[in-house]
Amino acid sequence: MTGRKRMKLFSAMAAAALVFHAESVFACAACYGGKTDSPLAAGMNWGIFSLMAVVVCVLGGIATFFVFLAKKAAMTATPAPQGEMPDSTQKA
Repeated sequence: MTGRKRMKLFSAMAAAALVFHAESVFACAACYGGKTDSPLAAGMNWGIFSLMAVVVCVLGGIATFFVFLAKKAAMTATPAPQGEMPDSTQKA
């Protein structure tokens, strides 16, 4: 039996085991059922919100940095006035 056939057979057996023994794949007591106003649920919500705040702050800092770079690049790349040559190409 090749490795590919063996993997397919193992995957099919695992899927069948999950289908016939489905109560073992339910979520844990903290996520599935239970009270939504319990202290555990409130703590989990605060944890989720604080992690979201960290992600928003980090992404905001990255966006601010790239806006800063774009403004800095726009200030340094001013075009020369029309009809005049830049200093580096003028002949002496």
